[in-house]
Amino acid sequence: MHDQAANTDGPIGGFPDLVRPGPSPDHLALPAEVLAALHGALREVSERTIVAVELDVPGYRGTLDSQARATLGQAVELALQAFLALASAPGGDASAPMAPAVQGAYALGRGEARAGRSMDALLAAYRVGARVAWRGLADAAADAGLGTAQLVLVAELVFAYIDRLSAASVTGHADELASEGLVRARHLERLGYALATGAAPDSVRAAAERARWTPPDSIAAVLLDEAHADTLIARVDARSLRPIEEVPDLPTGVAILLVADPTQRLATALGRLPSGAHSVQGPTVPWHLATSSYRRALRAWTLGLAAPGRPLIADDVLAELVIGADPDALAELRARVLAPLDALPAATAERLAETLRAWLLLRGRRDEVAAELHVHAQTVRYRMGQLRTLLGDRLDDPRGVLELTIALALPSPRDIAGPSSRRDPSTPSG
Repeated sequence: MHDQAANTDGPIGGFPDLVRPGPSPDHLALPAEVLAALHGALREVSERTIVAVELDVPGYRGTLDSQARATLGQAVELALQAFLALASAPGGDASAPMAPAVQGAYALGRGEARAGRSMDALLAAYRVGARVAWRGLADAAADAGLGTAQLVLVAELVFAYIDRLSAASVTGHADELASEGLVRARHLERLGYALATGAAPDSVRAAAERARWTPPDSIAAVLLDEAHADTLIARVDARSLRPIEEVPDLPTGVAILLVADPTQRLATALGRLPSGAHSVQGPTVPWHLATSSYRRALRAWTLGLAAPGRPLIADDVLAELVIGADPDALAELRARVLAPLDALPAATAERLAETLRAWLLLRGRRDEVAAELHVHAQTVRYRMGQLRTLLGDRLDDPRGVLELTIALALPSPRDIAGPSSRRDPSTPSG
């Protein structure tokens, strides 16, 4: 509130009509002695107004330090001086005395928004201030001999004038909130980027302070189709962040959200996304470790593990993430251990590899393998006989079994892609 009455020069944002001529004082013609009495009462009336606002308006009660109180007092006194200038200029341009007061009221509104007071508190202050100021001015004018008829005219002018000033303050308040909102939104976006990219702790803390962001206990990164990001972020904790800048390795058309204190509310929101939507939720981590959650979610996304309409939790596919950590090594291992199948027709080799995969994962339980492959148990026996002929004692060697299990842990090397491929998870796998 330190600069509430500052910047009284310059335009009022978006509302230039506020400084057009206001209530006309042509019919007042106040005597000089009345004007002198009113000028003499300004300081006392101003002080009474401030006291009344502090006592009667909850938003101001106990919140004004000495500097803020002095600034508010100056604003009130400026407004009263401008009113007397208006009242003492019959026949002149009413916009001239109005302009400084309106600009001051506009600046006051912006300052009150920066101080965190609501528009309701500001308007209540105007109502209280108008009542007290009018009572003080009326007493001074009556003591100076002003008649009842002219007091009524002064009252009309006072309240029309206060309406004009309060409108200017409301405009300033709204403009400040709009401006502040844009600035804070940008700071929040930068904070999200810093967290996702693993910026230095000091930089992250400074970004959080600039954004006036209260850190949650934990955070989880969520990747999803960009088209659904706005819907999701509206349904989760308001402290959640959405980096807008290009986050490293994030595929085109994919958005990242850093969801604060993820709970069942997040799971519900993900479950309500459209049936064709893809989403991956990274692990829940302390908020300053958000980049680790992002990296794991990104790996699950680029491996194509997210199925449309089925929200994926990255920690549910840790085995696939480990196996897919080095796609080139996995493809090379698969090619090497399955080399004996290369001489077979492609369809036959694929069927045998599929059978061997099920055999390894189901630990050789033939009936379960048959059910998994939707074939007869005798078919499984026949295929395994072929595989033993092709692979020899590798099926009995622990190291050979380990390599085969890893090579066949995922259905096909086509399902393993590095981040640079930016594979669309909706693309059918082999």
